[in-house]
Parts: sequence; structure tokens; C-alpha cells
Amino acid sequence: MKQRVGVGCELRVLEFGISSLEFSCVLKLESLDLLLSFSDFFSLPFLFPFGLFTFVANRKNMIVIREAVKTDAAAIIDFQIAMALETENLDLHRSTVEKGVAAVFDDRSKGRYYVAEDRGRVVASLLTTYEWSDWRNGTVLWVQSVFVIPEYRQQGVFAAIYQHVKAQVETDDSLKGIRLYVEQNNLRAQTVYEKSGMTAEHYQMYEWLK
Repeated sequence: MKQRVGVGCELRVLEFGISSLEFSCVLKLESLDLLLSFSDFFSLPFLFPFGLFTFVANRKNMIVIREAVKTDAAAIIDFQIAMALETENLDLHRSTVEKGVAAVFDDRSKGRYYVAEDRGRVVASLLTTYEWSDWRNGTVLWVQSVFVIPEYRQQGVFAAIYQHVKAQVETDDSLKGIRLYVEQNNLRAQTVYEKSGMTAEHYQMYEWLK
């Protein structure tokens, strides 16, 4: 698997283990071939999209973005409980959230979770759900349940997950776009979403919840 990383540079992933996030690379710079551990790239700000996974490397972390699996459920449940308390001062019932998260893994028609993982630790997640658009004869993805643990915020983690999801929309003709909702007083999140290229120009959201 090859990925261009700059003029005269070529990165080829030879092997990797997702659980440990350790893998070997060949860096080809002009006529020089070097066998390296990815730890040698920690000082470089790279983002590598590899289809099912996106790898993000910077000076502090080496993060993989991937679709969540059932073993990620415990972290996702903790994130949702923490997010509700932080953003809306709501104390969610854990048993209800456990059932709600499990329902997504049991029925993919409800949605898909994506996570950011740093050296085996899940540090962020979001959920995409589906809206049918008769105007576009296709599906619009709704992004919800976004949470990044505090020590990983303002490091581009959400942007990396968003770009991973956006890349799938751009390559799938049945997907027509991405939408999300945000609390009106959550100005920090609004700034992050706008920097990701989203706009709030067209609609205002209303709701009634039982």
C-alpha cells in the first residue's frame, strides 16, 4: 500500500497491527530506502487516508480513525454519559445508554459508530445515522454523539474523523451529504464544525421529544 507524502517522498505500509498500532514503513526519499518504525514520524504532522482507516500522526500522538466494533461499546457508552453531563447537565441512565449503543451494533440500519484510537486507547467517537432525501434520491448522513476526551481536544481529532466520514460520502454515489445539530450555546463546537467546512446557512432545527 502506497501513499504520497510530499515531493520526492513515498510511504509504503508493509504491515500493521490495529490493536497495538505498531507497524513498519518504507520511506523512499529520492534514491534512498529506509526501513523505519512509525514512531520515527511522530514529529511530523501527517494524515494518511487508507480506505477503511485513516492514520493521523503529529508530535504527540499517532491516531487511527476506523469504524467502531462491539468491543468499543464500553468507551462509547462512557463518552455519551460524559457528553450529556458536560453539554446539557443531563445525568443519563447507564442501562438505557448501554441498550441504545448495543442497538446500533446489532442493527447497522440504525447507524454506524466511528472512533479515534491512540495506541489502543479509544479517545473519541461519533455516530452517523441516515436521513432519506427524496429531493436528492439518496441518503444524507447525520453526525451525532460526538465526543473527544478533554486531553485530545484542539488537536484535530474531530476533524480527522469528519474527513474520514466525508471521504466515504464523496466516493459513494448513494450518499449525498452530511448534517449535524449542535447546542445553540456550544460556540466552541460550532467553530470546529465551521472550520471543517460545514455551514449553518439553510435551516433552523425544531424538535419535540417524548
